[in-house]
Amino acid sequence: MLRQKVVITDYWYETLDMEKAELAKLEGVELSANQCKDEDALVELVQDADAVIVQFAPITKKVIDAMKKCKLIVRYAIGVDNIDLAAATSKGIYVANVPDYGIDEVSNHAITLLLALSKKIIPLAASVKEGKWDYTVSKPLYRVSGKTLGLVGFGRIPIMVAKKMSGFGVKILCYDPYVNENVPKEYGVTPVELDILLQNSDYISVHCPLNDQTRHMLSRKQFDKMKSGAIVINTARGGIIDETALIEALQRGRIAAAGLDVTEKEPIPQDSPLLYMDNVIITPHNAWYSEESIATLQRMVGEEVVRVLSGQLPKNLVNKEVLNK
Repeated sequence: MLRQKVVITDYWYETLDMEKAELAKLEGVELSANQCKDEDALVELVQDADAVIVQFAPITKKVIDAMKKCKLIVRYAIGVDNIDLAAATSKGIYVANVPDYGIDEVSNHAITLLLALSKKIIPLAASVKEGKWDYTVSKPLYRVSGKTLGLVGFGRIPIMVAKKMSGFGVKILCYDPYVNENVPKEYGVTPVELDILLQNSDYISVHCPLNDQTRHMLSRKQFDKMKSGAIVINTARGGIIDETALIEALQRGRIAAAGLDVTEKEPIPQDSPLLYMDNVIITPHNAWYSEESIATLQRMVGEEVVRVLSGQLPKNLVNKEVLNK
């Protein structure tokens, strides 16, 4: 039997037991696990791969062009912005992601940031530790009930955010030009254009993918349309928000606060003004994380590889255009 080779370019997990257990379901599969993010080294690494599993390594056109027999590139994530989709599609290679391994975790994280900022938990807790017992540290503070939440994107995660936040008595809007307007209505969510969402939302939570159309989707022009008391949350990708414009909007009081699990540069540079603002909470791109979500992610990546190397289509195909090849 012909041996098939699975190459993992990079990973940050303690073990690969989940992947190995899935790949053991196929005969004659060789697993090559690496920690490689250099483009030239990747070119050498993937040449004889039948499937490539990637985390953060740049899977550029140059890397893809070097693949002689690859059928699948699958990422340990929802976003695939480090993979050249056009190059993979042109070469007839499936690109897959794992869109549902951490939707509960990410939706909870977005809501946690929203509530922590709206209740001003961080400055209140800090003042108590400094020996101050004074609620006026949080002034002005407003109730959540009756406010409007705007969701930018309406996929799996924002749907879960909408379900959970509906119990807080908020009105929910969404903007997603790729979703049939009847879908959000099923969840009691009103689909609107982006400008309407920005003008009417007290809380704006970003959940769209990063691509050429969404990069810097929220920039100075968009911040100028928001309410002065708006709170902006981003648990998607840092590049969706123009960070320079966000900093300016916060500095001039154009918006009230921001909660970021993602930034344009990760880790965020230590000289970023965002790190020194009391009305900003930044977490290290960990919204997805729980022990359960890691296990699910690794298992589902292995399942996708087994599926494709068995002659089936991937379950979570990103570049659907490849089916026309």
